[in-house]
Amino acid sequence: MEKLFLVTNPGSSSRKYALYRDGQEVCSLHFETEDKKLICTLKHSIPRAGDASKTQKFTDGFKRIADTIRYTYNILLETGYLTPEDKLDGILARVVATGEFFNNDYIVDEECLRRLEEEKRRAPLHVPVIAAEISKCVETFPETPVIIISDSHFHHTRDEVHKLYAIDVDLANRAEIKRYGYHGLSMGAVRNYLRDHDLLPPRVVACHLGSGASLTAIKNGYSYDTTMGYTPLEGVMMATRSGDIDPAAATAIQRELGLNDEAVEEYLNRQCGLLGVSGVSGDMRDVLELRATNPRAQLAYDMYIYRIQRAVGEMVASTQGTDALVFTATIGERNAEIRRDIVAGLEYLGFKLDDKKNDAGLNGADHVDISAKGSKPIYVIHTDEAAAMLRRAEILLANQNA
Repeated sequence: MEKLFLVTNPGSSSRKYALYRDGQEVCSLHFETEDKKLICTLKHSIPRAGDASKTQKFTDGFKRIADTIRYTYNILLETGYLTPEDKLDGILARVVATGEFFNNDYIVDEECLRRLEEEKRRAPLHVPVIAAEISKCVETFPETPVIIISDSHFHHTRDEVHKLYAIDVDLANRAEIKRYGYHGLSMGAVRNYLRDHDLLPPRVVACHLGSGASLTAIKNGYSYDTTMGYTPLEGVMMATRSGDIDPAAATAIQRELGLNDEAVEEYLNRQCGLLGVSGVSGDMRDVLELRATNPRAQLAYDMYIYRIQRAVGEMVASTQGTDALVFTATIGERNAEIRRDIVAGLEYLGFKLDDKKNDAGLNGADHVDISAKGSKPIYVIHTDEAAAMLRRAEILLANQNA
């Protein structure tokens, strides 16, 4: 019997959905506002007979972005991707949240909704949008399991040495102030891919480089250490996030700009990183294009490369060596120049690129080894977070029905 899952990925001003049939994406929908009007772009992931193009646009009948889950269902019916008789096996939502509770996956119930409401107060920058989307999914599809998939779960195997900050342990436990780590779905997908293809060595440093960025040390198939902490702000420099910063420096920023507590957290998350240093953009493509003529763009690029190299060293130190290096996510998978510049500072660890293989990149494949002869393996791997979510959801549903 085929399995039907809908994956939701809400942003602060947009919504993305994807329909999966038996583990394969068949279509995706992206809602965003253009010229003050809410539109939806549907992409046919698998070409179908009779479809004039790979995409369709829908503009009629949309009033509020909060109602996009209902609009999505109607569009799937209208386009024939679903029929009224079809029953979704689940609606999946990735959750990035602090606290031990959100280290696991759940079928949403009243307890989950209560915890999400509490988390909105603890993490007002990251949780409210996904919490509202989950509530809307439960309200719109009361007979369909809505499943939250933890983005921290992969990291829960780390011991307390790697989870705790150097603060009062009783306080840390009581207030759940710990280094939870994120990008766990991506790292789990990378681990699964390496294992499934008999490529997984004892020690791996995996670099998830997208608009958000983090590095994870994987030891014997499990997360051993990672750069993100209590929230996704900690760690390396990112598109708009500062990464590691002295709390006293954050307080100084707050005083200088006259910000309240929530506003300074938002500033560090949305106005720093590549955007803050370059002064022009948080998009790495813009930084690369401008750095030849803009010294601040060049500075932003140099800082980005250096901080990733430094973080690689931290992860290698945690596992006392490494056997392979992995690049994944949008920048890691697509940008040969950034991979080259990062690896150029890692030859002391036994890593060296083959320039031709690096320039060719994935080229449609799911993975490629870009290492030079005599180097430890350097892999570029396409991360499939949705596949990881589907796998986890099916395990959860199977255990519930066992």
